Amino acid sequence: MGGRFLVGEGGVPASGQGGGGVGAVVHGGMGMSVSPPLSAPCVPPRSGGPEGPQPRRSPGLPETKRRGRAQRMNKEAEELESGLQRLVGGTFEGMTPHFYPPLCLGFPFSTPKSSHRGLPPTPFAPCGPQNEPGSRRTAASPRWASRTCAVLCAAVPQLPHLRSGCISASSEPSASPVCLHSRPPGHHAHRDKMDGYCMFNHLAIGARYARQKLGVERVLIVDWDVHHGQGTQFLFEEDPSVLYFSVHRYEQGRFWPHLPASDSPAVGQGRGEGFNINVPWNAVGMRDGDYLAAFLHVLLPVAFEFQPQLVLVAAGFDSVLGDPKGEMAASAACFAHLTHLLMALAGGKVLLSLEGGYNLSSLAEGVCAALRTLLGDPCPRLEPPVAPCRSALSSVSRTLAIHEKYWRSLRRGGESWPPGEDVEEEPAPTTPPDPREVTRPLPAARTGLVYDERMTEHYNMWDRYSPDSWVLSRLWEGSGARIPGPDSWVLCLPCSLAYVQTVKATAGMKPRELHRQGDQYNSIYICASSYECARLAAGSAFNAVRAVLEGEVQNAVAIVRPPGHHAESDTACGFCFFNSVALAARFAQRLAGRPMKVMILDWDVHHGNGTQHMFEEDPSVLYVSLHRYDHGTFFPTSEDADADQVGKGPGRGFTLNVPWNGPRMGDAEYLAAFHRLVLPVAYQFAPELVLVSAGFDAARGDPLGGYLVSPEGYAHMTHLLLGLAGGRVVLVLEGGYNLVSISESMTMCTRTLLGDPLPELGRLQAPHPSALHSLARASAEHRRYWACLRLDGKCACLPARPPPFSASLCTPPTPHFPACPPPDECSHLVLCWGPGRLGSVLGSGRGVGAGGLEQWGLGARTPGFSPRLWEGRGAGGLEQGDWEPGRLGLILVSLVSLQGTLYAVTPLPWCPHLDSLQPLPPAGLDVLAPCEECGSQAENWVCLDCYRVLCGRYVNQHMLAHGSVSGHPLVLSYADLSVWCYTCQSYVHHPTLLPAKALAHRMKFGEDPATGL
Repeated sequence: MGGRFLVGEGGVPASGQGGGGVGAVVHGGMGMSVSPPLSAPCVPPRSGGPEGPQPRRSPGLPETKRRGRAQRMNKEAEELESGLQRLVGGTFEGMTPHFYPPLCLGFPFSTPKSSHRGLPPTPFAPCGPQNEPGSRRTAASPRWASRTCAVLCAAVPQLPHLRSGCISASSEPSASPVCLHSRPPGHHAHRDKMDGYCMFNHLAIGARYARQKLGVERVLIVDWDVHHGQGTQFLFEEDPSVLYFSVHRYEQGRFWPHLPASDSPAVGQGRGEGFNINVPWNAVGMRDGDYLAAFLHVLLPVAFEFQPQLVLVAAGFDSVLGDPKGEMAASAACFAHLTHLLMALAGGKVLLSLEGGYNLSSLAEGVCAALRTLLGDPCPRLEPPVAPCRSALSSVSRTLAIHEKYWRSLRRGGESWPPGEDVEEEPAPTTPPDPREVTRPLPAARTGLVYDERMTEHYNMWDRYSPDSWVLSRLWEGSGARIPGPDSWVLCLPCSLAYVQTVKATAGMKPRELHRQGDQYNSIYICASSYECARLAAGSAFNAVRAVLEGEVQNAVAIVRPPGHHAESDTACGFCFFNSVALAARFAQRLAGRPMKVMILDWDVHHGNGTQHMFEEDPSVLYVSLHRYDHGTFFPTSEDADADQVGKGPGRGFTLNVPWNGPRMGDAEYLAAFHRLVLPVAYQFAPELVLVSAGFDAARGDPLGGYLVSPEGYAHMTHLLLGLAGGRVVLVLEGGYNLVSISESMTMCTRTLLGDPLPELGRLQAPHPSALHSLARASAEHRRYWACLRLDGKCACLPARPPPFSASLCTPPTPHFPACPPPDECSHLVLCWGPGRLGSVLGSGRGVGAGGLEQWGLGARTPGFSPRLWEGRGAGGLEQGDWEPGRLGLILVSLVSLQGTLYAVTPLPWCPHLDSLQPLPPAGLDVLAPCEECGSQAENWVCLDCYRVLCGRYVNQHMLAHGSVSGHPLVLSYADLSVWCYTCQSYVHHPTLLPAKALAHRMKFGEDPATGL
């Protein structure tokens, strides 16, 4: 059994005695090494008989024909090797296949004798040694290569034996994407029979092995081979732990394997019903836009809801343009994008296993495109048009309609359209064709940073607690290229020069004049350094764009202050003076010397009114905004932010607004917007540069936004954008009012730009009905301009308009717990984390330690429980067991015994409405006073503006009505001494509130409060 291991079928090692073919295994931190081929075939030497050696005979006609065929096939393999060298950029010494008689090929089992009996108990083993001397460098991105295990496969499907070449750069194989060779293919093989060139179903075996031996609970199998993987489907059709997704040629059953089970209605059986998803193509010639539509509209929403721990891909490349059997027209680059989308799942644990392919050139190009993506290289731009055809939209729509009852993420709201009918059919917006992209060497640095400390000199002279008085040193964690800020900069289009001079004149004004000047604008404060800081902010965005377009870095981050997206061409607005992102877009077009296509994505919680107005007539700039609207009542309170504002004149269709109506939108809603609207339109637009107005006031914990987008959610949105424009993405900081939320979110985005593996999101709630209605409205407005949005019919049983917004319908994501305390012991609990340790449970008379939490299902090891829900980050970012005396981490926890749910609320460390706080009354606070309206003493609050005492929302709601009528935002609870802001819809804990809290504490308990109240 001695001898070296080769990569065989499904990654099974074949011993040197029984294996046939040549294996080349490469390992190293950033490169690859190639082992030499075996010196001789594994054919046993011919020995002489009793009469001595047999005389040599001249070959007959059959032997001559066989040798001729082998020579031709060797020549084809040499051409394939040459193509691989050009595509990947490495050397592949020893990869040239040698051909041996089929009988010498051993199955990859423990012994040759058992090779015909079936699968062994443990079918997998490592593909080679951990270190190989003499490594060679590749063109792979070094940051990814340091943690990636990738195997390049080059195989000719027609050959009856194994031929493979493998490259690998492995340090953490269990947490890295993998591309695996397997010949013969496997996805057609059944449990008990071979089918369609397939003997054993490699991915099915791998999924079972991961489930049974590695403890993996959920596996996603994606099959993009042009033929349906009926064997894989049948193996898992009753298994809810394996989600099988297949996009394949079907043609109403006329294409092989000619099975009704390959159609959309085949959804699985029994417990596995809904876990089998087929998207059947009923026409040939499907292109990139068709495959992207299937992934964006169907696979990704379901996958994020399913939350796989491992992704296995049946990677057939017989749908690449040029394959004679597939007859499809997808480009090789398309599979780089599909791979990039899948890498957002399972923490990047993605394994590609080669399936079909009948054209050597197409096969090699497809494999190399996927490999480069696994190694961290940017996805190449797709050749336009990247829009799905009508037949593809019909197939996707049918699959959505069938599966929306199984997956909440597929449910849609709004009006419906008859199949095949488009509203005011118009051609999709077009611009002059772009010059063909030229492949360039990757920059030495992946991510650039622009930051100038002089921008911190912009501050609010009249509010010492202003969030713009800050230091952003936490934002830069990791490695990258530092791009210097501008020393000199001249404002250009589209700013008014008269307005620039007006802002410049503020540098010499006195404080009273600055205050008067700021009052002339909407929500603006000005100091003597504001003009210089605004100039630096815009210039920093310029430098970031220049570095990306000139190839110094792949992507960039500009950490700037003041923000810019509210600024109009001739006026300041919303803390913004000059529109940095809009100016950077024009600067990019000036650098290119043509109207290059630029996409601006604005995920700030406020609508970027200035950016929209500057480009609403320009078809070269696509502006997309996801923002809180609240039917026009949220800043900037303009109807221009609604979904029906699509642009003007030649720019119609190039303004895409997604207005949210209601608070507490989070990761589920934003990812739904990306999958259903943002990415389909962006791929069809095909930008050459992506600029992000990266405001983080929609982040969890922000006092103004009131939304729940997590740092991990921002990382995933950044990853999705990196598939556009060849990875040329620039993030420019905009709004944000919570320093912890800003720094954590921007750090996550930066790590994603650097190529770090994506964090897992955890289980997502279904998008709120109000959000679904907003997405449906935006889609209805834009389907006349963008073919990618013309899905057929209505894919959910939702009302045309959502019900009135209710806080009970949009609570934070709720984990599931194995046990809850008895209802009579904890119907309402308030946990206070004070100095040193976890404090007592108020109202229960019992102390709760870490052990008590674990007994109640609140321990850190509880499945599905996120420590972020119970860390006091909003009040100092303290970790459990690491409390500092005098600092507060207050968590309000309400256990609803009937449903077993938990809600955690972190108080805001700052609130923009603190200036409404009035001096305490000389007589103090009467904590026993009844409600002035109804006389109730059950649960009363005191207004911190007029100091009226009224009952809470769970009594007769008199304080709630008072806040709505008077506009007084801050109220203090006499029950637990917490402060609530009606405008921010959140609890607040700030130093300015301590005197009122301390006074109430003395009046209630007769003693001064402990430190850190």
